[in-house]
Amino acid sequence: MPIEPLPSRFQLPAADAPAQEDVVGVGGDLEPGTLLGAYRSGIFPMRVGKKGPIGWWSPEERGVIPLDGLRVTRSLTKSCRRFEVRVDVDFEATMRACGDVSRAGGWIDKSFVNAYSELHQLGWAHSIEVFLGDKRVGGCYGVGIGGFFAGESMFYSERDASKAALVALVGLLRDAGALLLDVQWVTPHLASLGAIAVTRATYLGLLAQATAVPGPNWDEHRWPKRNNI
Repeated sequence: MPIEPLPSRFQLPAADAPAQEDVVGVGGDLEPGTLLGAYRSGIFPMRVGKKGPIGWWSPEERGVIPLDGLRVTRSLTKSCRRFEVRVDVDFEATMRACGDVSRAGGWIDKSFVNAYSELHQLGWAHSIEVFLGDKRVGGCYGVGIGGFFAGESMFYSERDASKAALVALVGLLRDAGALLLDVQWVTPHLASLGAIAVTRATYLGLLAQATAVPGPNWDEHRWPKRNNI
């Protein structure tokens, strides 16, 4: 069972507050209680600019992937079978790979890695890790609260490895009866996989439902297994 941290000392902005380019507030900290309070209320942290302050984001059009709407082509199905998928084997290594600051727009710095690693130790943040042999070639990480999962970032060094992580994540969530996979914004890449945009108000309603129901028992998934789709 996840461990509940102390509440945040920071007054979080409201998710439905007026936003400037989807930012509803700036400042605060990345303590576990702050992060959990943010996700539960519908906002998430990301720097404003690559080296700017912590911004709290609540997109007017929120990206979600319906758990029954993931698009998996025949070629992706075949590709996924090459990989081995592991859960929570090395969260920090996976997040660091996602946070390669040499990538365009990379903003996941040491403070974010430390903060989410602490959240992982408390049982709230999780990684899906994709291996080819003994080499980690892709993955994603995010925050799970009941039947809600906030996908934060993904990476790959082998073709289709990040997609394989997403396929595994969607299957895990769907099988557990989860209700909501948040991907923040709809990019062309995510749209090709089935992501859709919903209004902020719709998202907040979905979030309230999802966090009120049980989600995966993440401890049950901590062993290597083939991607079976």
